[in-house]
Amino acid sequence: MDRLSAQGAERLMNLHPMWQGPLAVPGGDRQSPIDIVVRKSVLDTELKPLKTTYDPKTCQQIWNNGYSFLVEYDDTTDKNTLKGGPLQDTFRLCQFHFHWGETNDWGSEHTVDRRLFPAELHLVHWNADRYSLFEEAVMEDNGLAVIGVFLKVGKRHEGLQKLVDALPTIRHKDSVVEFTCFDPGCLLPANTDDYWTYHGSLTTPPLTESVTWIVMKQHIEVSHDQLAVFRSLLFTSAEEEVQKSMVNNFRVQQPLRGRTVRSSFTPFLQGAPSAGGSK
Repeated sequence: MDRLSAQGAERLMNLHPMWQGPLAVPGGDRQSPIDIVVRKSVLDTELKPLKTTYDPKTCQQIWNNGYSFLVEYDDTTDKNTLKGGPLQDTFRLCQFHFHWGETNDWGSEHTVDRRLFPAELHLVHWNADRYSLFEEAVMEDNGLAVIGVFLKVGKRHEGLQKLVDALPTIRHKDSVVEFTCFDPGCLLPANTDDYWTYHGSLTTPPLTESVTWIVMKQHIEVSHDQLAVFRSLLFTSAEEEVQKSMVNNFRVQQPLRGRTVRSSFTPFLQGAPSAGGSK
């Protein structure tokens, strides 16, 4: 199974502490995540290759925020940057995190033609040309750029293993440990030239519509055992009486509402629209 009905997704979200109460969603039309419909994506020949420069020595810590785990980087200088692609400015890496399901049948936030993946990586960057802090950029237009990478179950991911080995130390909510010398570039697929991009939002509160999404066409492979360690984390702190497994930490999909999803590559379907052709 790699498809999940909206009703099923709603049921899963009820398990998630972040979405149990009433949620004030911004009244905008650019919410994320979305389903990427390949035949409706528009080829944009102006889209450039992505340019990432990452310095593993700037990796600082890993922490369980009660929703996912975040690997955080020193973002006070331009040592970890994202340029190119759909972006006009230089963006700095702040952190990366994952979303995953309780089984390998679902877990990703974005889908491609309704296909679900067991997990999705988000590398979160902020616009350092326009803003002075991440906290400022997150509230503003063109403030963030997030690279999304789908994870598929297959062979063990050697680069990810150092991170997997550290996860038991942050099993409970609010746990933080030092985590150094990790290259986030090792989590990118071999081909970063093929991607979809659209204007969207954060998928966790405050849900601000400040994100340029760059979703990779090519996935990365991780082993079932590596994902099992993700699922061994907890939404709850050590003091709480009832412990809750950290699974299904994704947001339900949002309507596209007239937005265009652009692609940097030609969709392999006849009749796919292109920016220069008829639609």
